[in-house]
Amino acid sequence: MITAWTAAAGQRHARSKLLLMKLQQMRYLAAIVHNGLNMTAAANKLRTSQPALSKQIKLLEEELGFDIFVRSGRTLTDITPPGQQVVAHAMRMLREVQNIKSISSGIRDRDGGSLSIGTTHTQARYVLPPVIERFRSAYPRIQLHLHQGTSEQIAELAKMQRLDFAVATGSKELFAQMVLLPCYRWRRRIIVPLDHPLAQVATPTLAQLASFPIITYVFSFTGPSSLHQQFADAGLTVDVALTARDADVIKTYVRLNLGIGIVAEMAVNPTDDPDLVSIDASHLFAIHTTWIGFPRGALLQRYMYDFVQLLAPHLNRRLVELAADADDAQAVEALFKDVPLPMRSGSAAAGRPTQMIGKRPDVNPAP
Repeated sequence: MITAWTAAAGQRHARSKLLLMKLQQMRYLAAIVHNGLNMTAAANKLRTSQPALSKQIKLLEEELGFDIFVRSGRTLTDITPPGQQVVAHAMRMLREVQNIKSISSGIRDRDGGSLSIGTTHTQARYVLPPVIERFRSAYPRIQLHLHQGTSEQIAELAKMQRLDFAVATGSKELFAQMVLLPCYRWRRRIIVPLDHPLAQVATPTLAQLASFPIITYVFSFTGPSSLHQQFADAGLTVDVALTARDADVIKTYVRLNLGIGIVAEMAVNPTDDPDLVSIDASHLFAIHTTWIGFPRGALLQRYMYDFVQLLAPHLNRRLVELAADADDAQAVEALFKDVPLPMRSGSAAAGRPTQMIGKRPDVNPAP
């Protein structure tokens, strides 16, 4: 009897050890992919040695019977087609493990938890403060972690599974592993000093803008609808004096007369910017849509659904769950085809198209 019990216990221990090894291999695999196939960077991230990492990946490939990675000497250069399927399943497996841990945490402390948000400066500075204030009032025991950066930096954090939510505009191709839900739309506005020639122009043309240096966001000059392309399509060359990720930085250099600023509508405020003139640019530039994203397969807690709806009231729990269950990004977009999105504007954007942010000047139409 003792011998049989000992043997059974040994078998259970062996199976447990094997399962742990498989999960470890999945973590190793994910780390390599998230670090751009750089084995050294992945090993450093995992706090292990590169030989140990290589050994586990080779063991996994030997068990599968095919290569996961394409190699050039000791360097990983690509993922093989069957390897891509393995990576996809590995990511899902790791998410499910995290979901199980989340359930356990919720049972131990239903009122506690954490929320990690990655976002851009514009959202963090001008949109999220009242949302977070209301969220903290409803959930004072939830720990909030706000990570601010460029879309590329936020996407990197998302790939490393360090975010519950990402909030950004455009750059959807960087977040293929996330479910992206549209929150609201916004326009651009032009800002100039009080004594600038454009301060008296209600509806400036692209040609008029092109006659001055321009200061705007870094992201505005990427993608098919970039400012560069819009000027080029009109046969104009744009002089970009400075680009910045921070609207407050753009305003600073506009005040120094280094150029005209092009910023998000919600970044213009009469209290903060009484020395600037804000000009409507909706007739020149496309409307943008800000979205919130979460990892596919993620288990959202109640407070996470509430955060989403505080940011975008039309995103109720039922709609978010439908999007989470959708097969792909196209199916998610179809869900929102007939859902009207609110237009977010700064307090200086209401009313007339051209205005002094603190006091309205006389307005003359463009010649």
